[in-house]
Amino acid sequence: MTTTDWITDIALLLVVFRQLREGRLDLRSFLIPLGIVAFVAYTYLDSIPTAGHDLVLIGTLVGVGAALGIAGGIYTRIRSAGGHLLIKAGAVSAILWVLGMGARMGFQLWVNHAGGADDVARFSLAHHITSDQAWVAAFVLMALTEVVTRLATIYLRSRTVVPERSAKAADRTVSVAGRAV
Repeated sequence: MTTTDWITDIALLLVVFRQLREGRLDLRSFLIPLGIVAFVAYTYLDSIPTAGHDLVLIGTLVGVGAALGIAGGIYTRIRSAGGHLLIKAGAVSAILWVLGMGARMGFQLWVNHAGGADDVARFSLAHHITSDQAWVAAFVLMALTEVVTRLATIYLRSRTVVPERSAKAADRTVSVAGRAV
């Protein structure tokens, strides 16, 4: 793994660890992770191979990424306080994020440093996966899908949170003949 690989993987891990502390759900909450995966896609995704069973591999890992992302978004707490939406990744959300990121990092390390390249080559040959680019595309798209579905789930859930009325707004509401004005 290159230094860029390590920095990118660690940055994606830090995104959720940052959310273990409750903070405001704002545009940055969406743009930072999307920026990181856009960089990863631009850097590593040269093509999407379609020969053999490449699309089966890619589709399978994209499905895993979607499942991890949706579950991570569901297990992220969103609440309203002081007129703002607050977000906090729960333990399950963080574990799912680390599981997805760790699987990709572990695979890279295994293939590049632990002799897994021969096993992957045999698996690829047996299952008609045509190139190493299929594996790259599958893992990059898995990460991209995990991030996008997690953020989409959080966004959709945030739209259902009822904003807490601020004390000033409550003070301005005056009751006239039993009706709030």
